[in-house]
Amino acid sequence: MPFDLAKLVGQIEELQKKTESADFWNDQKSAQIVLKELKLIKLKVDQYNALAESLDDVLVMLELVEEGEQLEGFAEAINELSEKLDRFRVETLLSGEYDSNNAIISLHPGAGGTESQDWAEMLLRMYTRWAEKKGYKVKTLDLQPGDVAGIKSVTLLIEGVNAYGYLKTERGVHRLVRISPFDSSGRRHTSFASLDVSPEVDETVEIEILPDDIRIDTFRASGAGGQHINKTDSAIRITHLKTGIVVQCQNERSQHQNKEVAMGMLKGKLVEILEQEKMDRLEDIKGDYSQIAWGSQIRSYVFHPYTMVKDHRTNVEIGNVASVMDGELDSFMNAYLNTMVV
Repeated sequence: MPFDLAKLVGQIEELQKKTESADFWNDQKSAQIVLKELKLIKLKVDQYNALAESLDDVLVMLELVEEGEQLEGFAEAINELSEKLDRFRVETLLSGEYDSNNAIISLHPGAGGTESQDWAEMLLRMYTRWAEKKGYKVKTLDLQPGDVAGIKSVTLLIEGVNAYGYLKTERGVHRLVRISPFDSSGRRHTSFASLDVSPEVDETVEIEILPDDIRIDTFRASGAGGQHINKTDSAIRITHLKTGIVVQCQNERSQHQNKEVAMGMLKGKLVEILEQEKMDRLEDIKGDYSQIAWGSQIRSYVFHPYTMVKDHRTNVEIGNVASVMDGELDSFMNAYLNTMVV
């Protein structure tokens, strides 16, 4: 989608006029929608202006170089501008209705017990590191630890502009090949884990969830959280009977708060279904992959006998496995976003 600065500036002026109306706050929901849209458009324009300023600086430096001056940092300034341009171009691709939203991601190990549960925890660290590098906030909504090591499942809220737009590219099965640290014979093992993602949506998004369409179960929370969280049945699990979607939250301090968060998670998953028009392929997005195994992976992470991470959708390969596991995922995300352009 082309970047139309004049159109965006016009939209800002139009939205600002709405906010100055005497009856603007009469409809709280509409007011919030307008303010959110205004904020996002202003952010895009600010990014463009900052990029244009950087370009002007480089052009001035170029003139000086052409006049024979030796400038330190010129090559570095060129590289930095190129990186900014790449980031800006990619962000123009994030034009979906919910791309700018926060993201809710869930990780689930495949078959294999401790081995796959450890792999799911490695992915948890990888996405946490990626989010931190982006300046995003990470909040744990639900975590089920493994029996020996790793995790049985985890659900995170990633808060930041375009978090969902980026993380939707990671939905699918991730495959690991390595020498198992849990195998005394030192044999090579293949493990699988899946990532599910949905946008966090607020009260401005209207999705009808009837009481008869859901089942709510309470249970005692596990893991960290202090004495209060471990002594009360504060954790909430909600099952959407029509679709089979299951969400749960145990991170908050009260049952009421956990229920509110879980309902938001369910709402996000239902919005995702409507947005992608995949009611006939619900398994792809409800976070319960029917086969987290060979042949269904979107990406392979090979630690042995060589080191490589390969995305099977775009054929992007990176040999530095350590950097990928430390959150360097932009190359994979950007390449896949480019394939989504119609």
